[in-house]
Amino acid sequence: MSSIMTNTSAMTALQSLNATNKSLDQTQTRISTGLRVSTASDNAAYWSIATSMRSDNAALSTVQDALGLGAAQVDVAYTATDKAIKVVDEIKSKLVAARQAGVDRGKIQTEITQLQSQLVGMAAAASFSGENWLSVDSSAANYNSTKTIVASFTRTGATVSIGTISISVTSSKLFDASTTADGILDAESTTTNGTVDYSVSTLNIAALTDEADDLEDLEQIIGTVDGALKSMATSAADLGAAKKRVGLQQDFVSNLMDAIDRGVGQLVDADMNEESTRLAALQVQQQLGIQALSIANQNSQNILSLFR
Repeated sequence: MSSIMTNTSAMTALQSLNATNKSLDQTQTRISTGLRVSTASDNAAYWSIATSMRSDNAALSTVQDALGLGAAQVDVAYTATDKAIKVVDEIKSKLVAARQAGVDRGKIQTEITQLQSQLVGMAAAASFSGENWLSVDSSAANYNSTKTIVASFTRTGATVSIGTISISVTSSKLFDASTTADGILDAESTTTNGTVDYSVSTLNIAALTDEADDLEDLEQIIGTVDGALKSMATSAADLGAAKKRVGLQQDFVSNLMDAIDRGVGQLVDADMNEESTRLAALQVQQQLGIQALSIANQNSQNILSLFR
């Protein structure tokens, strides 16, 4: 039956064209965004997972920044300690030279005093982002001898946790401004015979003579400086190990972020080869649909010929 009120062919052709246009819009969106799942309506489960993982990756990016800051702090402390070892070693050499009878210990002390000032300056300068691990004040209200570096972000179900790397500066600090100073270089000892209080940073041999008691005290001072060198070597080794651990964690976090990106991509990224093929096919379908609709609409015009 031919009808001018209801054109079934045109309705079918229009529905088919609308479906093709909808698919074409979806394909064009995927091509323009590069995403197969860009909104929750595309795939609620995948979209939810991808959103959570992107959020976790943003947190890991912050962890990576924190590790970079921590690595810099450890590196500054290590570098300053390594340089300070060389200065203390020089002081030790001066003291050994002063053990020789008849030397001018006053002139040797002048050189030692300059080296001591150098140690104080090096420790004070070993600061990064307001943190100084070598020159501290353990009596300060906010002092904490354990320094922490944010190292990881972990999600287990709905629970998240932050992992840290802890580094104790108790055995690595060179100077402590508290009244009970116990840094490696300002911890005080007392000479056996002269009962003089001294530390590596304050020792003074200018008044020592060639008397047996003074020479014994001088040898005791040399032993104290040698002990400080050993403590500094241990401290440098600990800082070096911490530096290595932070570096390994940086590499791990970077690789983990890449893995998460790949995983999210598998869930939501569009296959551009597939989408380009689909686009070409849909464009052909669209053209055919327009022609089919035009033919269906032309059928109504054909009814006029019946009345001529």
